[in-house]
Amino acid sequence: MKHCFYNETVGFFYNNSRKELTTYWRTKDVLVVALGLTVSVIVLLTNLLVITAIVINRRFHYPIYYLLGNLAAADLFAGIAYMFLMFHTGPRTAELSLKTWFIRQSLLDTSLTASVVNLLAIAVERHQTVFTMQLHSKMSNQRVMILIFCIWVTALLLGLIPSYGWHCLCALEKCSSMAPLYSRSYLTFWAISNLVIFLIMVVVYTHIFIYVKRKMTRMSKHTSFHPRYKETMISLVKTVTIILSAFVICWTPGQVVLLLDGLGCKSCNVLAVEKYVLLLAEINSLINAIVYSYRDNEMRSTFRRILCFVCYRNSKYTPTVVKLNTTDRGTLSQNGHFTVDSSI
Repeated sequence: MKHCFYNETVGFFYNNSRKELTTYWRTKDVLVVALGLTVSVIVLLTNLLVITAIVINRRFHYPIYYLLGNLAAADLFAGIAYMFLMFHTGPRTAELSLKTWFIRQSLLDTSLTASVVNLLAIAVERHQTVFTMQLHSKMSNQRVMILIFCIWVTALLLGLIPSYGWHCLCALEKCSSMAPLYSRSYLTFWAISNLVIFLIMVVVYTHIFIYVKRKMTRMSKHTSFHPRYKETMISLVKTVTIILSAFVICWTPGQVVLLLDGLGCKSCNVLAVEKYVLLLAEINSLINAIVYSYRDNEMRSTFRRILCFVCYRNSKYTPTVVKLNTTDRGTLSQNGHFTVDSSI
């Protein structure tokens, strides 16, 4: 019969995993917390701005923007989770109960998983619309809501699984180094799951990239095609490149470090980089708002209206919502080609 250590302290598990648990604030701890809180505040503000813009502007009441709004909500949640971590790290970690420690980690896992799965959903939606030469997906609002619900259920399940059994409280030899109360097998599962999602996203966006490049090459041979189409395609290629680059740079290091820890790599000094790779993953929540939203001219215009309203709410200024007409839904060029959304 296994002996479980539910009544032990957090420090007991940290000592078991040989992870340092400080009792005073070091310069490194202060810098990490200061930087982490700064990033969290920026993430909260930018993603809150995106959500507000999507809610108030009827031009954004389409499936892709609902997914973008949900991505912003996931990143907003990630900012809150990371802020909670910053207030419960360093010397404060030793004061946490096991329940609070699991809550701290579950918030991070849930928010980051929701963000990643949202990115995958957006990639698939963009793939569908680009290859069918549509500006917006034909997915109904009901199906979008079901998809969003499934995203959060998946994220919650992956985030809460360790708290309800997939931990090492009853098997100390299986404890992780980075997360001393988590089982290494869970970290391996979580890392591999995310890396598979990364691979799918890379394949999807690479397919989009190749398709757009070939389309531009074929279209450039015809002098009659509308200049707007070429501009749209070039912008789309740039956006796809930025998306892939930011995603790979921000997420891959953290997943590799988790996988190495989960596999029990003894020679890998994962503890030396854990805080930095986690911060890098959190920064992606800020980049998401910039890449997916700020490159959209209408989104930027809505941002300006929101900020002006906040700054001059006592004035007579009232932001107006422009009615979406048929030309806003898509641009049909002179040669009959339908241009796709270039900003996403």
